[in-house]
Formats: sequence, structure tokens, C-alpha cells
Amino acid sequence: MRNAKWSNATHRFTPFSIQRSSSNTLIMKVLRNFIEARDIPNAIVTIGTFDGVHLGHQAIFNKMKSLAQAVGGQTLVVTFSPHPRQVLNIDSSNLHFITTPEDRLRKFEEFGIDNVLIVNFTHEFSRTPSEVFIKEYIIDNIHPSYIVVGYDHHFGKNRMGDFDLLSDLKKKYNFKVERVAAQDVENIAISSTKIRNALAMGNVKSANRLLGYAYSVAAEVVRGNEIGRTIGFPTANLELPKEYMLFNRGGVYACLVEYDGLTYNAMTNIGHRPTIGDRAEGDMLVEVNLFGFDGDLYDKIIRVFFIDRIRDEFKFDGLPELKAQLELDREKAKEILSQMREGIK
Repeated sequence: MRNAKWSNATHRFTPFSIQRSSSNTLIMKVLRNFIEARDIPNAIVTIGTFDGVHLGHQAIFNKMKSLAQAVGGQTLVVTFSPHPRQVLNIDSSNLHFITTPEDRLRKFEEFGIDNVLIVNFTHEFSRTPSEVFIKEYIIDNIHPSYIVVGYDHHFGKNRMGDFDLLSDLKKKYNFKVERVAAQDVENIAISSTKIRNALAMGNVKSANRLLGYAYSVAAEVVRGNEIGRTIGFPTANLELPKEYMLFNRGGVYACLVEYDGLTYNAMTNIGHRPTIGDRAEGDMLVEVNLFGFDGDLYDKIIRVFFIDRIRDEFKFDGLPELKAQLELDREKAKEILSQMREGIK
């Protein structure tokens, strides 16, 4: 499979839009304290963590952009770092995220947000009552024209703040509030939890439908034992931080890989390599075989876009049987990726 630069067709992938920035520089303005947000004109504000930046979040952003255009204002996402659950230690043993902080910023910009304010989330900050948060942080600094929230949004100490509180406060503090209805895809309500659950089961097609783009991970390629190379299937091995390893079910996937401005067809195995037998159960490794690539990827960063699941991970009787299956997997991956490209022409 030849290497190909990203084409106009690539940018039209539906429903799995794969978006990339041509530069490492963000055009969106990133703020680190509330004082920096005081000069935003007619601010249209939303507040949240936005893990995954899925279609529900995108609906909020679209509403914000529409309001900003109507009042000659700018959009502002107020978000938090670290994630509140990391600070409050809520179910920390099962803490997983769809997007890294860096990827969330990229998605905010891709979906047209003008400004993002990253609030340092601490135990002390978590004890801020809801109305105090709105008055002393949002109103006194930002003076928003609108606050836009999702259908189930909560904020402030013990998550006591919600749309009803905002509706009670809007006249008192002279702002307007809008609530965006729940979004669904094929009668499935969209939520970050459902996306994480889909990925845990390896159902990347379902996750991608709810995200509105292809789920991806980016990581540095690490050295492995190079067994794949001996059977004609060299792999780029990725070890993800446990909070970003969402796959609980081993399997083989049809993927696209972005590296150095080029896109490669690929297949990826996620699992503990039962045929090789060198990893403990649950110690998941990401192994990516790029079609038509023969360079050195060690210590390089690649991004892997997951398009569809091919099969479960199996234990084979030996390397010859594994090789035969990988040849079938490669043809299936090519078929899936070809059908995807045909579907967007």
C-alpha cells in the first residue's frame, strides 16, 4: 500500500472525521487564570471537562458559536486541570480518559472555540459553593453574555449547581443562559461514559459514531522483541499510560496511522500476545503494523486512528499459524479501509 499525503477526501471522512492540524501552534487563545479572561468581548461561556469532545459537546460548541456571531462576541470554554476526579480520588482505580489534555485543546480549536481557560483544580477549589463560583469567578471576571450548558450539567461544591440555579441567577447577575438538549445517534444517547464503555469492549465503530470522528491515540514507539519482523509483520509498539488504555478486550483493528505528514493503512493488535506468552493477563500492549512502511520508528511519535474491529485476540499453536492469520487480517484491514474511502467519495 503506497504512502499518501492527506487529501481533501481524507478531511471529509464521515461519520469518522479524521482531523489534524498543519501546525503545532494553537490559534485558539489558552488562558491560565480568570483575570486573563476579563478582556473577552461579549463572552459566550461553557464550563466542563469535555472528555472525548464528542457530538454532545460539539452541539454545545455550535450553539455557542451561533450566539457569539449574533452578539459580536467570542466563545470561552472553562475547563479544569487536573481532572476533578483525579484530585478528589473518585474511583481512581478505574479512572480512564478518552482524550489527553493536549488532544482536548486540539479538539476545542478544531471545533471553532476562540478561547479556553484552564483552571487549576485543587481540593480547596472543589469546596467552592455553586453560586460563589458563578459570582466570584465567572461574573466578576468574565461578565458573560451567555452561559451555555448541556442537559445534565452540574458544577460547584458537591455538584450542586445546575441549569435551574443558573436560571435563578441570570437576572441577579445580568446574563442569559441556554441549555442544549441531550444528543443521540441512532437512538443512543451520547455520553463520555458510553464511549469509554464501547472502547473497553473494542466496539470502535460505535465509539466513533458517538464521537463524530475516529478515536485515536498518540504515543512514542518503544522497542519490543522484534518477533513480528521475523515473520514479515514488523510492528511499532506503543505503551499507553493506564488512564488512557481504554481497551479491556484484546483484538485486531483496521487503522490509519499518521506519521511525519503521511497517512498509512495499518492494522493494530491490542492485547497480551498469548501466542508469544511474554506478557501477563491484563498487561495490554498496542502493536501497530504499518502497510508499506520500512523505516525506523523507534522513539518517534505516531498517531493511530481506530476504524473497525477485525477479530478477537487468539492464542495460536505457533508462529507459522500466527503468520497465516496475520496475512488474512491484513487483507481484511485493507478491505475495511478501502470501503471506508469509497464511502466518502
